[in-house]
Formats: sequence, structure tokens, C-alpha cells
Amino acid sequence: MKLIDKYLDQIDESKRTTITKVTRQTKIKKATGQLATIKGKKLNDPMYKQMLYYREKYYHYRDMLHKKYGPRVRAQARR
Repeated sequence: MKLIDKYLDQIDESKRTTITKVTRQTKIKKATGQLATIKGKKLNDPMYKQMLYYREKYYHYRDMLHKKYGPRVRAQARR
């Protein structure tokens, strides 16, 4: 009987989805971040340039990792 309960618990957990509530506060927080980035771009801020520089480096190194380990973990991802 315990084995069946354990199995049923696993099934329930796999079907759960996360629900994110978008409240007024989260909308304001998102808009503030977006507008701050736009303002930095308009004013040609050096911090904005640094942000872009490191974002490009991040994507470059992420792609290198994916290329290196992708074939090794593909089978694991299919499970």
C-alpha cells in the first residue's frame, strides 16, 4: 500500500504548475527596470555600455558551454 501512495504522490507532483500572479506592484517593478534601461541608453551612460558588454560575454560563454556539454547531456534531457 505504501508503494502505491508513493507512486501517486509522484504523479501529483509532476502535474503541478506554478501560477505567477501579476499584481500592480510587480507591473510597477518591471516597468521601472525597463524605463531605467531606456533612460540609460538615451543618455549614453557608461554603465549601460558595461551592461551590454557583459551581456554579450555571458551569451558567448553560455554558448561555449552548451556546445561542449550539449551532446553529453542530451540523453539525460530526453528522460
